[in-house]
Amino acid sequence: MLVNMKSDTQTITAKLKLLVGREQKDQLLTTALRYRDALNHASRVAFAHGKMSQAMKLQKRVYSELRETFGLPAQMACNAPRQVAASYKVLWSRTKTNAAHRAAGWTKKSYRGLDAPPTYSSLTVFYNYRRDFSFGKDRTVSVGTLSGRIRCRFEGYAKHLAMLDNGAIVGGAKLWRDPSRKAWYLLVSLAVPVPKIEEPRLNRVTGVDVGQRYLAVESDGRNARFWKGTSVLHRAEHYARTRSGLQRKGTRSATRRKILLALRETRFRAAVNHQISKQLAQPRTLIGFEYLRDIDERTERRHRPGATKKQRRANRRRSGWGFADLQAKTHYKAVMAGGAVVYVDADYTSQACPRCGHASRENRLGKGLRFVCAACGHQLHADLVGSRNVRMRTLLVRQDWARTGCLSATPEGSDVEAKAKRLSRYLELRWSPEPNPHLGVSQVAGS
Repeated sequence: MLVNMKSDTQTITAKLKLLVGREQKDQLLTTALRYRDALNHASRVAFAHGKMSQAMKLQKRVYSELRETFGLPAQMACNAPRQVAASYKVLWSRTKTNAAHRAAGWTKKSYRGLDAPPTYSSLTVFYNYRRDFSFGKDRTVSVGTLSGRIRCRFEGYAKHLAMLDNGAIVGGAKLWRDPSRKAWYLLVSLAVPVPKIEEPRLNRVTGVDVGQRYLAVESDGRNARFWKGTSVLHRAEHYARTRSGLQRKGTRSATRRKILLALRETRFRAAVNHQISKQLAQPRTLIGFEYLRDIDERTERRHRPGATKKQRRANRRRSGWGFADLQAKTHYKAVMAGGAVVYVDADYTSQACPRCGHASRENRLGKGLRFVCAACGHQLHADLVGSRNVRMRTLLVRQDWARTGCLSATPEGSDVEAKAKRLSRYLELRWSPEPNPHLGVSQVAGS
């Protein structure tokens, strides 16, 4: 994927808490419940007619019924089938991806997301700006309900409020009810101006390795930073044990507690990722991450039936933490700080020696924290080795950017030949400042 160099805006989501009275809460609740029923009805219709993912076709089929039976206003009756069609499009994409993974031998499991129509349970309503909601003076907003518009005050993060005051472009919004706090929020999409991404303006290149023992390890060639994950993963384990206990009880109260616990865990993970991403996204920095797409199914072999308790716990930790969420948060914060994020191939980043280039599993005996090169004897912290290798590959991306004027945000080409060429190029990388005799000086990507 190529980054659009002409884009000078970044889309973020502003979380606004609606300050509503009892009567207004009842109006919002009635609207959200009716909208949820409409979503589930449209989902069943889409499933019965070939699991439709075409928004306009589904809208034509259910629009009249959503208006007459569920009493939705015109715009809501359009938004509901579009939302359902988007869900089916994602499910179809996952089904096709799973088929490709099974063909490649990465997994034996079949994706079952399309075996039954998706069910919508959360209380949400999608709004269109000016048609369904609009902002007024003195921090007020007007939102649509089944019984007409209601106007209420709102509050939010100071940064988000400042963006609204400074002329950010308002997009769509989602009305959402937090079941734990029993509060209503309006999640508004905002397009805010950001500095243009220009290669000469970036004065720092870093590589970030994500993992279990350390959630993130960053290296910029001279300095390194570690974010230890012991306490965080210990808390994640606590949530997992509590969920398991509530699941075994199976009572209605246990189910309610499990839902609230899931929300609390989601907030906790988001807060940790926000803290780490804020520190990673320094001004005018090019940040390199490993391209972790499909990593769960690529490592499916770890989920074998004979796995030990320690292996199962490690698998749960690996799959449970939101590394993709961490990367996404870092991405948008980096753009707003005048930087950029790119993704490089993850192959052999933990096994390749940054000093001599030798790549082997023997360099990581026991997969501990020590990296010992079997060829040259170079020793280093294993996660630091990964971050250094990621940084060197990021430097190659920057060199290509400077030469071509195009920034490749993800590894280009999915065919085996294209990837083999990239991996062959990576083997020439060295951490030593001395030029590699096999490369021109201009091609050296070391520190």
